Amino acid sequence: RIAVVPFQVIAAEDESVKVVRCPLCGSINRVETPVKGSEKKVEGIFYTKLNESKHFDLIPPERVSGIYQRVAADSLKKTLLEILKSTGRELESDGIVVGYLYRYRERKGFPYSVEQPASVAFEIHLVRTSDGALVWKGAFDKTQTTLMENLLLVASFYRMHGQWVTAEVLTEEGIHQLLETFPGFK
Repeated sequence: RIAVVPFQVIAAEDESVKVVRCPLCGSINRVETPVKGSEKKVEGIFYTKLNESKHFDLIPPERVSGIYQRVAADSLKKTLLEILKSTGRELESDGIVVGYLYRYRERKGFPYSVEQPASVAFEIHLVRTSDGALVWKGAFDKTQTTLMENLLLVASFYRMHGQWVTAEVLTEEGIHQLLETFPGFK
């Protein structure tokens, strides 16, 4: 049984600061204020892909969200890990997934010419409810570039049909890559 906590946007308090620290694992990430509501898009794509595998019993997101918000509000002095463990125990889940969105920038332009390419950065963590251990972490950070800027991206170039893609397409690519290493995902 897995619970997916609502994904959260992590932004710098000061606009001039371009990096932030992950609240769970402490990794450093480059940030840019994402499009409003984009964390829900990333969460939705992740939840759908995880649910399609049929290997997990996913707790409905509405239930997870309500309990997480209540536990977090009641636990002002607890650490994030303690809040996640408490939420997971109350939901009777084996693991709890939490995601952080650092950047979600839509392309400016068209499929064959852009002024600014799409750019997406996020991390997803799986925490074991019983002891709060960080079981798995996946990170994705990509800004689409031209083939001439990096010839090593030729496979990605063909996968994208030689076009400039949207942030949603980049997100789907990232989640697909991350789920290849997600424990128990097939």
